[in-house]
Amino acid sequence: MFKTVTIKDNVRVLPAKFGLEINDAIKESLQETIEGKIFPELGVLLAVTDVMEVGEGSIVPEDGAIHYPAQFKILVYRPEVNEMVLGEVVDVTEFGAFTRIGPIDALIHVSQVMDDKMAYDPKNSVFTGKKTGNKLQEGNIIRARVVGVSLGKGRSKISLTMRQPCMGALEWLERDKKKTTKEPKKEEKK
Repeated sequence: MFKTVTIKDNVRVLPAKFGLEINDAIKESLQETIEGKIFPELGVLLAVTDVMEVGEGSIVPEDGAIHYPAQFKILVYRPEVNEMVLGEVVDVTEFGAFTRIGPIDALIHVSQVMDDKMAYDPKNSVFTGKKTGNKLQEGNIIRARVVGVSLGKGRSKISLTMRQPCMGALEWLERDKKKTTKEPKKEEKK
């Protein structure tokens, strides 16, 4: 889920930014140091959107930068358990499909791909359902549900499932929808 979060923190502004307006210097410093980073309690920090308050700066001995207490807004992405997501399959391996959901990749384990026995073709990196013929391959757009989230600074894991109603590759869902919405045959009158 994408959210805007307000944070209060000390921001280190390097001497190269002393010529800028203070809000611009703080925003640039934050963009360079925290954008794109993962914080377990917040999620993936995507963009500093606004610097709202700036306190009086202080100088720390043996550090040429100025440290400002500041309050700022940042756009974050944190997947939540049971959240439904759209994503693009970016890699298929024998143990599952890696899927890009927003700014981060998640794994659909092989056991969570579909309610069908599957064959894996390592040469083409494709899962194929034996009864349905459904194929999952790189480039497919999928709808899935988040079933596990573990965000960490060193290693993050997001687990997805497509073994629920209305989940799977969008092309499967569209094909199934067309099958169920075909017009009923008209009865002939005698």
